[in-house]
Amino acid sequence: MNNNSLSRATGLLVIEVRNSNPNGDPDQDSDPRNRSHDRRGVISGVSFKRKVRDLIEDKSGPVWNELARQLALSEGEWDRFGILESRGRNRGEITQLAKDGKVADRYWDARVFGATFLEEGTDFIRGGVAQFGLGVSVAPIEIERMTNTNKAGVQEGKDRGMAPLGYRVVQHGVYTMPFFLNASAALKTGCDAKDIELLLALIPYAYPHTASHSRPSVEVRHAHFATHKTALGSFSDFAFLDAMTPTRKGDAQQPSTRWEDYEVPTDPGSLRDRMAEYRDLCALG
Repeated sequence: MNNNSLSRATGLLVIEVRNSNPNGDPDQDSDPRNRSHDRRGVISGVSFKRKVRDLIEDKSGPVWNELARQLALSEGEWDRFGILESRGRNRGEITQLAKDGKVADRYWDARVFGATFLEEGTDFIRGGVAQFGLGVSVAPIEIERMTNTNKAGVQEGKDRGMAPLGYRVVQHGVYTMPFFLNASAALKTGCDAKDIELLLALIPYAYPHTASHSRPSVEVRHAHFATHKTALGSFSDFAFLDAMTPTRKGDAQQPSTRWEDYEVPTDPGSLRDRMAEYRDLCALG
């Protein structure tokens, strides 16, 4: 890729979770998201994009500063890497920017992921170049729930604080999350190759640099990324995703307890001949 063109591409994140809640469900008292019919865990694409946005928004943080250096982004360019989906945003100001055709010049996430609330009265696009799908665990997950306590009470008349079943984590799980780059959308969003290279470079740091009390141990172990040879596509997305998805050893209907419970592909095999490029964005393996 160069700064003037984008390629169609397909990717797959392989995410390991250890005693963490990778994505809480507000409809289930913040339980880790899961599907009732097969007990598979779920991570929304929205939650993953939130972590990437947060790392870019923190311009004083080590991730932004290191990647800006690696991608040779001068401080004069930093104004182009604002985050539209942020707290305290001025909706009226943003709408006016959209009407003036300047949103793409200001907000990185609008160029890469698109923007929805700007549609009315503007010519901005609904969908973006990068789309992250639903992450689903390879095997069923087991959720552990515990009550947290605090030595100092926070309620009047209580000498200690308690949060009944306030700690809810997946004991262990391996999830796969597909993502796609649609070069056609770049014609309207103004997204360029440098925007995408920044996104790809952020992926390994999305979880360790946004860790929390309920999510201390989540890691993207592999981030398989393949570009197509033609603008229309040179291989089946599904064939690539299937080829790179881990399989559970032993009883596939039982939750896993460690990474070694899976067969984990690391090469697309014969599909390589149909690709312009293949790389694993994570060197952590």
